[in-house]
Amino acid sequence: MARPSEQFTCQNCGETYRKWQGRCDSCGEWNSLLQSTADVAVPSGLTTGKGRNLTFTALNADISDYKRTISHIGELDRVLGGGFVPGSSILIGGDPGIGKSTLLLQAVAKMAMAGAPCIYISGEEATQQISMRAQRLGLADAPVQLASANSIRDIITSVEKTSPAPKLLVIDSIQTVFADNLPSAPGTVAQVRASAQELIRLARKTGTSVILVGHVTKDGQIAGPRVLEHMVDTVLYFEGDRGHQFRILRAVKNRFGATDEIGVFEMSDAGLKEVANPSSLFISSPDKTISGASVFAGMEGTRPLLVEIQGLVAATAQATPRRAVVGWDNARLAMILAVLDTRCDLSFSGSEVYLNVAGGLRVQEPAADLAVAAALVSSVSDIPVPPGSLFFGEIGLSGEVRPVGQTDARLKEAAKLGFTTAIIPAGSKVKSGPMKIIEIAHLREIVSLFSETKPMTRAV
Repeated sequence: MARPSEQFTCQNCGETYRKWQGRCDSCGEWNSLLQSTADVAVPSGLTTGKGRNLTFTALNADISDYKRTISHIGELDRVLGGGFVPGSSILIGGDPGIGKSTLLLQAVAKMAMAGAPCIYISGEEATQQISMRAQRLGLADAPVQLASANSIRDIITSVEKTSPAPKLLVIDSIQTVFADNLPSAPGTVAQVRASAQELIRLARKTGTSVILVGHVTKDGQIAGPRVLEHMVDTVLYFEGDRGHQFRILRAVKNRFGATDEIGVFEMSDAGLKEVANPSSLFISSPDKTISGASVFAGMEGTRPLLVEIQGLVAATAQATPRRAVVGWDNARLAMILAVLDTRCDLSFSGSEVYLNVAGGLRVQEPAADLAVAAALVSSVSDIPVPPGSLFFGEIGLSGEVRPVGQTDARLKEAAKLGFTTAIIPAGSKVKSGPMKIIEIAHLREIVSLFSETKPMTRAV
């Protein structure tokens, strides 16, 4: 039998090379190539042998006993689509110290106290360290089965012998687990892929929901092979800024629910607390005499969310003015500035432009274009946005304002928080309500809105 050849595998993206090199040509990462054994090719004629007959079922199979298990954390259940699906595999990633282990410990503790058997296996911490965190969170009395292990063989053997089968299994983290039949070190591409595959097979076999905690790279992506995200059923990202107490749990892949759904948490001394009305946290009550702030009524999955957009236009003597964006797309800001310059006769070529989404939230919806334009026009004209107003709408390159979906849900959320006026695209299908609706068809109407508004007297 031919000896398997050696190869070098990138630990960031999984690309393989015959020779070592300092930089991966696929992802651009430096010093990420490690030596590994090449995969053995499948012998010819293997598919001609006898195999096991498969059992086929119809699409209308009975799923009455295939019910979700709720975590008793409403925001987590919302992101998952209603709870944990039996036999599903979930991958959650986030920056170090963001609260992944705290959230999962709270979830397994509440499920265990509700009668669902749960197992928490940590490869990074000792059981005493986890117990200390549980006592701080007031969860020490929860009947959670806790262990510290790194061998995938020991983990699978212990879980299979547990009776009754656990409803939830947490592996913290997948980069610390290893298979002893592979020569590579824990955290390498081969180890992560093999360990995850065995845990997913265990989930299908026992009906246990498995949560895999994943490390992230400096770019915020989950470390290891990209195939890991394809193997699991759900991929969650835990986002947040160390300077804010808010944490966002976002679903980017979900085979059993909606994607782009978010759950909002607040970090406190007692752990992560659910935020039932996040709109009240992301908008403030600033001084009504300050220009450059507008409120955007957005949608995160099925949830309407109001956030404050802050813009600042400052004169500069530099040849290349700075454009700084926090929480929004940099390229989209450049497009909005170009449209305001070309279609609305507003010049930003000699000014620095700063844009910030308050509260540490990242907005990805094109409907925020109108709110961003309103904040920039308010700043450059030094005229505050009319009190009680909100904006949403997409802006085209010709300056037209295009309608967006779920208008009624956005307006309903704004009415609950006391907003009285909505500036929205013309042609939006709006049901009658208590708010005053101002429909605009072109971005020039936003500029006219601020030119007609008398500047408010600044407080000294």
